Amino acid sequence: MKNFLPLLVFIFAAILESGGDAIIRKGLQSSGILTIATGILVLGCYGLTVNSIKSDFSKLMGVYIALFAAVSILIGKFAFKEVIPATTWIGLSVILLGGMIIQFG
Repeated sequence: MKNFLPLLVFIFAAILESGGDAIIRKGLQSSGILTIATGILVLGCYGLTVNSIKSDFSKLMGVYIALFAAVSILIGKFAFKEVIPATTWIGLSVILLGGMIIQFG
């Protein structure tokens, strides 16, 4: 379970980062300052969460960015009802492969 803890933290951080940005986007669309402030708070929580993992910064961010890309695309698809083109899924596959190379290489 200890080996899976960083992965769970990364997934949670990616949800916070993508979610915080999505909240800010919604606030900007509806001119809701309270919504924007909530998004800023969520982004701050992301920063604390992702940096709670003890690792080299370069490796930490390289692996995290791969998970962030996946979560961002899924939020776009399901929260914003975006149609994700095949090229985006292919690009995501390349990014995830890069994250695995960083983690296990």
